[in-house]
Amino acid sequence: MSSSEQGSSITPALQSVDAPLPFHDDLYAALDLGTNNCRLLIAQPTRPGHFRVVDAFSRIVRLGEGLAATGRLSNDAMDRAVEALRICALKLAAKPIRKMRLIATEACRAAANGEEFLARVTAETGLELEIIDRETEARLAVSGCSSLVGREARSIVLFDIGGGSSEIAVIRIADNRSSRLANHITHWTSLPVGVVTLSERYGGRDVTPDVFEAMICEVQGMLAKFDCPPPEAGGNGSDYDFHLIGTSGTVTTLAGVHLDLPRYDRRRVDGLWLSDAEVSAMQAKLLSWDFAGRAANPCIGPDRADLVLAGCAILEAIRRRWPSPRMRVADRGLREGLLTDMMADDGVWRRIRSRRSGSTGSGEVLRRR
Repeated sequence: MSSSEQGSSITPALQSVDAPLPFHDDLYAALDLGTNNCRLLIAQPTRPGHFRVVDAFSRIVRLGEGLAATGRLSNDAMDRAVEALRICALKLAAKPIRKMRLIATEACRAAANGEEFLARVTAETGLELEIIDRETEARLAVSGCSSLVGREARSIVLFDIGGGSSEIAVIRIADNRSSRLANHITHWTSLPVGVVTLSERYGGRDVTPDVFEAMICEVQGMLAKFDCPPPEAGGNGSDYDFHLIGTSGTVTTLAGVHLDLPRYDRRRVDGLWLSDAEVSAMQAKLLSWDFAGRAANPCIGPDRADLVLAGCAILEAIRRRWPSPRMRVADRGLREGLLTDMMADDGVWRRIRSRRSGSTGSGEVLRRR
């Protein structure tokens, strides 16, 4: 859940794009319909491993609201999601998309009427969404954060705290580093809990320290079933060999509060490093605020004030399982992973290098591959 996109949003780059795009046919789109959010990105590949966002949309739809209690998607929740998906369909139809991938995650996986709902989506919007499994979701989260992993890193735990599930990937990088970070996943798990399900179970408005600890303990119990050895220190034994990467609205919210931003700014948050002490301090600050105080904070807002402490509880359970001196914040996730994988599969960065190399000759291009 990205706190940078509450309601619909279009990137500043889109508003000023009047000149023709250099590779106008190379537009890719990724849509992620989750338990809490509906998100769309349309992007164009630039330098290897990177892309420029041409259009973006995100809306909180709470598709999984009440799902844990009933096992079904409610009519109101489905209506909210369909309304958001209609906007996405219009955006996709307005541009020459080379390739797109549209996915649905935990809410549609878990709901008895998930497939029925997606059939309605196709009938009413023309969009055909696929329900991905948990392993694919974990790999996509890793792919989306590849550019935030420095060359010095040897061991990483990357986590994505979602609305209905939380994916965790353990990554170990040897000297022979693959161009696709997901190839270095050694262990992964998907916890059947997210900010929506946990807050509904314990109540998200009035969270006491005892309730907060109870949420942490529940998640710790789930993590205890994850059979995974502790991270290995790198050759130089430095703290920089191992760290956490968090991609979710929980960690971006903590970063925004830490920076005391007057309004959320993705450019300042994405890639930010937080020390262990800073994360603890921000969690304590949020726990000290009542619902109104959380809702009044510009990096949280009323739509997520009842969810953020559940996310902090999941984060705290992860930190207790994998203590780390620092954590990197990622305001990116499944959509970025989808885009990265589609562009890499199509070889667009190799084609861009070929076009730009011009006089360097084919030998230079081959050495770069």
